[in-house]
Formats: sequence, C-alpha cells, structure tokens
Amino acid sequence: MRPTVRYLLETEAHVYALAVAASVLLAFFPFLTVMLSICRDVLHWHAAEQAIYLAVSDIFAGKAGEFIDYHLRLPWYIPRLSYTSLFLLLFTANGVFEPMEVALNRAWGVTVNRTYVKNQVISLGLILACGGLALFSLMLTALGQQFIPAATGVLGDILIFLQRLLFKVAAVPVSMLALFLVYWLLPNRKIEPARVAPVAIVVGLILEGLKYVNMLFANVLHEKLDREYKIFEYSVTILLWSFVSALVVLAGAHWTARRDTADPLS
Repeated sequence: MRPTVRYLLETEAHVYALAVAASVLLAFFPFLTVMLSICRDVLHWHAAEQAIYLAVSDIFAGKAGEFIDYHLRLPWYIPRLSYTSLFLLLFTANGVFEPMEVALNRAWGVTVNRTYVKNQVISLGLILACGGLALFSLMLTALGQQFIPAATGVLGDILIFLQRLLFKVAAVPVSMLALFLVYWLLPNRKIEPARVAPVAIVVGLILEGLKYVNMLFANVLHEKLDREYKIFEYSVTILLWSFVSALVVLAGAHWTARRDTADPLS
C-alpha cells in the first residue's frame, strides 16, 4: 500500500481529484433534476421519487441532507423534464471524466490521452450507462418499498431501517458495476476486465464506508463550514466529499495498475 499512499500525497493526485470534485458539484443538481423529472413526469412513479429522497439522505447526513431533501420536495423547485436540464447534465457530467481519464492514464503508464472528441464520446457513453444504472437501482428500491407499509413508533423505525437496507442491497452492487465500467473503459488502453473487477468491489465498499464516517462527523463539519462559508456551506460539503471520494477512486486505479507499470513513485 505504501506506493499508493505516496501517490495520494502527491500534488498531481490532488489536482485530478479537485477537478473531478468541481465537475461533480456542477453536475449534481442537474442530475437530481433529471432523475426526479423522469420519475415524476415520465414514469409517474411516486415510490421512485421517494427512493431518490432516500438516496440523498443516505449520501448526505445531517444538515446538508436535510437542506437538499427539503428543497427537492418543494413542488415548484424541480421543473418538468426539459432539454436544458439534459444538456446541462451531459455538459457538466462530461467534465467529470476528462480529468479522470488523464489520471487513470497516468496510473496505467499511458502517455497519450484521447482527443477531446473521443473523450466526449466515451464520457457520453459512461454517463448514459451510469445514469441508467442509477435509475435501475432507484426502481429496484421503489419496487421493494411498495411492499413496506407505512407505520409510526417503534414499528415505523424498523420499517425505515428496512427501507435503508433495501436501498443498500440495490445501490451498492450498482455502484460497484459503475466503478468497474469507469476503470475498464476510461483509460486509453486495453485492460482485462478481470484486473479491475476486484478493485471496483473494494472501492465500492470503501465509498460505502465513507457514508458512515460522514454520519459520525456531519454535525461537526456543519458547525465548521457554517461559520466559515455561510450560504456556500452545502456547496462546499458536496465539493469536499466528492474530493475525498475521487481520491479513493484514483487510489484504487493506482493500486491496480502499479503491478503492470514501472511507476516512478513506487
């Protein structure tokens, strides 16, 4: 693990992770807008909408999750599905995969990156695939929730726990599959699927564990960011957790690739 730890301490890794995090911040709300609009205006599926709210509260604990959840539930806040939202999602989400490709190429020892047009084509395919997987996960959660009745008190708490457990069962494998596609298809070289499948599983589990770390420190982080950033607190929260998650994803790529390349950091 030492070479990978040294890689994470390099300025280069931080630059890549920050670029990815900034693109996630730009794409986050358009992505939620499109998902909610599809579930509400296209599928007319209330349970799928509730699954999205559950996903938001699962990712963001504390005040940040409450803030995002409150505004998403406002009837006038999410417009009907529009070409503008789709364009913004595609344009901003593509920016996530540009620095990610450069970082993965660096990890695998690839010296030539794809051209901008080729990168956009690959990125578009990954956006559609990952977005489709996310929607599939939400649908599985929504189907399961339809069999869970509403209740209050202790029984209500148990049912809420079952809802979250159901979401984990549906979402975690889907997240691992999305990571696998990124590790396999994004670098500008041929990679054996069997090489990246194990690290996609491990990184997926680590990212899931980070959610529980977020739960532990959500209130402390809220107090610090509220004092320093005021109205920008929740934007900074998304940026920080995206930055940490991007570092984990890059660490997984570096750890996998260093067995095949003579990495100068190792």
